[in-house]
Amino acid sequence: MIVTFTANPSLDKTIGLDVPLARGEVHRAITVSEEAGGKGINVARCISYAGVPVIPVLSFADGGFLPLVETAGVQAHARTVDGPYRVRTNTAITEPDGTTTKINELGPALSAAQVDAATALLLDDARGADWVVLSGSLPPGAPDDWYATLTPALKRLGCKVAIDTSGAALDAVIEALPSAAFDLVKPNSDELAQLTGGDAAAFEASAEAGEVSAIVEAGRALHARGIANVLVTLGAAGAVLVNAEGAWHSTTPKVTVLSTVGAGDSAVAGFVLAEAAGYSPDRCLANATAYGSAAAGLPGTSLPHPEVVHPDQVPVTRIA
Repeated sequence: MIVTFTANPSLDKTIGLDVPLARGEVHRAITVSEEAGGKGINVARCISYAGVPVIPVLSFADGGFLPLVETAGVQAHARTVDGPYRVRTNTAITEPDGTTTKINELGPALSAAQVDAATALLLDDARGADWVVLSGSLPPGAPDDWYATLTPALKRLGCKVAIDTSGAALDAVIEALPSAAFDLVKPNSDELAQLTGGDAAAFEASAEAGEVSAIVEAGRALHARGIANVLVTLGAAGAVLVNAEGAWHSTTPKVTVLSTVGAGDSAVAGFVLAEAAGYSPDRCLANATAYGSAAAGLPGTSLPHPEVVHPDQVPVTRIA
């Protein structure tokens, strides 16, 4: 069983345009879709589609949001906050070439009591889980180190813990090392630079040229500090995995990009699904890359079912 935690759920609204987005101009949408979102929910959807038991835990939800979660094919355990409340809306505007512009709301402020209640709910549902995936931004009021302090408690339950976040919550992950032993952290190039003090633009440029040695070294530095698996997603340039057994670079299969919404979340799901099934590291990387690539080839907020995921078509190279 896999548990996902969405600290800051969202209503994900995707607006499709048939022309490039132009600032200050009037555009007409050709498609509009709304789905239950938040990074943990996205991961849970992919896992559920794969037929693996999953519990998506939410730190809060309103009455209109839970039916959308159920429509997406998963059931949610939610803690509803007291008082007036609505789930935030995250809007993605997609252009014909797949370029995506995202506008994300902050979300409502949580009280300390609400944070404690959500923590208790997660720890209760995590009993017996193989993996717990802590994903996404933190809402106002939540402590920056929420994920970092959750991790030791989850590890005591025998769970492996994956982290996919950014900003201050990601800084707190680094500050918690090595006492908090994370099993997976999935940065992109910007987040890798934040974690290591590296240059995001240099990471991206070298990856596009097929040169990933600097990324591998950054990943090895994070692994040495206590992160078991460092999975760096690089978009069209593939991904890099570093762990105790070595380092690998995957190449993304050619795909017509329709929307990048949920691609990173799909990659997390792909890795966790493969690792829970006992796959070797290179196969875990191939599965993560295939899931992310498949998501990019789907419109709007659609996420991949197994039939469109082809890890056998993902080249993986071991890095010396």
